[in-house]
Parts: sequence; C-alpha cells; structure tokens
Amino acid sequence: MSWNTFGRTLRFTTWGESHGPAIGAVVDGCPPGIALSEGDIQPYLDARRPGQNKFTTQRQEPDAVRILSGVFEGKTTGTPISLLIENTDQRSKDYSEIANTYRPGHADYAYDAKYGFRDYRGGGRSSARETAMRVAAGAVARKVIGEVSILAYVAEIGGDAVDPANFDAGEIARNPFWCPDAAAAKRWEALVDEARKAGSSLGAVVECVATGVPAGWGAPVYAKLDADLAAGMMSINAVKGVEIGDGFGAARLTGEQNADPMRPSLNEGGNDGPRFEANHAGGIAGGISTGQPVTCRVAFKPTSSILTPVESVTRDGEATEVRTKGRHDPCVGIRGTPVVEAMMALVLADHKLLHRAQCG
Repeated sequence: MSWNTFGRTLRFTTWGESHGPAIGAVVDGCPPGIALSEGDIQPYLDARRPGQNKFTTQRQEPDAVRILSGVFEGKTTGTPISLLIENTDQRSKDYSEIANTYRPGHADYAYDAKYGFRDYRGGGRSSARETAMRVAAGAVARKVIGEVSILAYVAEIGGDAVDPANFDAGEIARNPFWCPDAAAAKRWEALVDEARKAGSSLGAVVECVATGVPAGWGAPVYAKLDADLAAGMMSINAVKGVEIGDGFGAARLTGEQNADPMRPSLNEGGNDGPRFEANHAGGIAGGISTGQPVTCRVAFKPTSSILTPVESVTRDGEATEVRTKGRHDPCVGIRGTPVVEAMMALVLADHKLLHRAQCG
C-alpha cells in the first residue's frame, strides 16, 4: 500500500515526479460554493517558484497552475478539485552519473530497498518538486478557513538566528529569505552565498503562526491538532524536527514558567473565552485549539545535493564518491517557507470541517 493522500475530511492527493511531464493534486472534501480561481492559487506558487534569485535553485519553472475539475462558474462544486502544473525545465542528463550510485542524505537507497528500483532523475517522487502541489492545495484550504491568517518566516539559517527585538512582519516580503529581521537578512546574504559558491548547503528553521483559529478545533485522542500539524510538517522534504509552541524549550521550564495563565475576558459578559497571559502551548491544549495563535517551528536539514565529494556505494555495493551535479537550493528551508504555510492551512481546514461534522 502506498500513501499519497493527507487529511480526513479535506483530503488531498499529490501525484507526479520531478522530471515527469507534469505534477498534480486532487483536493477532495472541499465544501461547495466557495469562490475559487487559478488567480487565487498562483500567488502562493509564485512565492515558492524556483529560480527567482541566486539563493535558490536555478531551475526555471513557471509553475502555472490549471484547475481541471471541481469548479463551475467560479465556485467550488463540492466534487474533487483537480490541479495540474506542467514541468517545463527538466534536465535529466544532470543525473546520469548517479543512475547506479546512492546519494547520501537522499532517499535513493531507501526507495531502492523498498521498491526494487528508483527514479534517479532528481529523486523522482522523493523530490521537493512535489511540494509545489501542496502549495496549490494549501491555497484551496485557505479559502475554507477565511477567518484564519497564516504567516511563516525563516527564523534561523546555518545557526544564525533572527533577533526577536528586530521582528518586522513587513520586512518578510522585502528580502529573498522570508526574514523578519533586516539585519539578519543582510548577514544571511553572505552566509548563503558563501555556501552556494563552495558547493555546500545550510539548514534553516522556519516558524509559522496562524491567528484567528477559534477554540475547539482538534479532537482527542488520535486526531489531536498538534499531532496532525507535526505529521504534516514532518512530511515535507528535508524536515527533521517540529516543535509546537515552546517545543523542546518547555522541557527546560518549571511548571510555573510553562503555564499559560488565564484571566477573565476583557469583553463584558466574558463569553468570548478567557484572556491568556502567555502562549507556551502554541495555541493547543489536549490536542484542541484554545483560541490563541497556533504556532510551530520546523527544522530543515541542509540540502543533501552538494558538490563536495561524499563517500557512498553503488547499487552493486562497491565503494565510491558522489558529487551531486545539477541545480539545487543552497538552503532548502527558504523555499520551504510557503510549503510550511500550506501544510498549516491544510491541517487547519481539515480540522475545521471535522469540528463542524461533530459539533455543528
């Protein structure tokens, strides 16, 4: 059995390979009557699109999305929404030298061990090219949760973190790193460029905040909102760690420090829920949203495709060295930022519909 579908009520299935003719997604379970067009989806794909600056892969893909089904006269019909993006700039010859060699850090050996063969052209199904369809599906999910605002940004590259005191949301769109700290963005230019010129790569930490999530989304025990968020984020290529709220930092706090104190609501009557004095829990308690911002941190490993020779083996078990040629991101976390936003949207939209199904 293979697993290419995510979600329970709002489900999306992706298909296609990095160097195939096209990639696509089918979003099922979307409520009818929601205004949706390709213009609603394209801006998010443009944010993820490769080749926009020297700090990302130079593969040139327009990532122009087409809606093939599920929309009539500008509105969703309640039937499956099929989305398609054509691949236009494949260079499969770049991978001919590793057709019989496993690239360390990639899924080459694991895929071969599971299926008995692999698509060596850019990793095939394991390529981050697949995430373009998550972004497209995430754009549909955002239409389902119009009451929620989602913002992701890069908080750290190569061990160099932003200064929270310099946080400026407006700065995120003004630099190629999705960085909310202008000073850090300036430092990262030199840091990432140095890694790029050396044929190496850097890791990154992406933070994501969803505001406007009402209390009550999520369910005990096996449909916890934070559990599904962790699963969604961990399914993104190159992600090796996820923290909800304070995450591992909570393990270094006392009970008093980690508590999120509650006070009466400021509104008369207090029927809009309590006022929280802190948000160490990341807006989720017992797997259910509290009405506070839902927050998570996502750790991306350094891109495994590097020009530095790395010891490996061939399919025949012979020792060799690998230098991965082709066009690759020196820091995959940069273009991973729109993907993190998309997975947040998809998980929240699914839980909104699950909540409505049980509680009306």
